[in-house]
Amino acid sequence: MPLEFLLILVIGGISAIAVILHLTGRSHRAVLLPEDARAAWHRHFPDDMIVDVTVAHDGHAALVETEQGPGLLWSFGADTVGRHLRDFDLLDHPQGLRVLFHDFTAPQVTLHLSPDERRDWQARMTPR
Repeated sequence: MPLEFLLILVIGGISAIAVILHLTGRSHRAVLLPEDARAAWHRHFPDDMIVDVTVAHDGHAALVETEQGPGLLWSFGADTVGRHLRDFDLLDHPQGLRVLFHDFTAPQVTLHLSPDERRDWQARMTPR
């Protein structure tokens, strides 16, 4: 089979899969409710005891208070990512806060927060 024909088939197949995923709604970001955030956190960290969950106004992030300390959960496409807030830098961002993790598996996340949420989350995320 000629290389040109093979490239057309591969590119066409990948494009078709991307279009099908988008049309079936699989490319939308997860929207979290408090109970969804609890379930997602337990999926990432099954042994943690959750004390409190605060979901951002846009529903794409949650601040999770556990007995081990605070944690952050955010939507990454249709799934979620969770990290304990242990080794990170917190920066102001025009849309909210930017969290820089010292972890190559999740280097950073930008949280879209209102000004009131930003102050509250910043106070609750900073190490005591």
